[in-house]
Amino acid sequence: MVYLQITLKIAAANRAAAVGVYKKYKAAFLNTIAGAKSKELLVREQDVQVLHGFDTEENAKAYLESALFSADVVGGLKPLLDDVPDVRIYQAA
Repeated sequence: MVYLQITLKIAAANRAAAVGVYKKYKAAFLNTIAGAKSKELLVREQDVQVLHGFDTEENAKAYLESALFSADVVGGLKPLLDDVPDVRIYQAA
């Protein structure tokens, strides 16, 4: 499994709106993105992380170029962000 981790700096006052964006696009991600296996939202005191599971690194990278990510998800989250997101891809051991 390959994981795409996106860490978002979002103020506490905007967290509910960020959760709404996550919920709005989760099904579309799982149903339409090639190789998508899972998607989880991790809310911590200091930030919010979205952990996406994929079958390959190539599919994880392709998602970052997709319209769902670049237009819909980023468009919905952009006004809520306090900083540039940290995007990392990991291979499970």
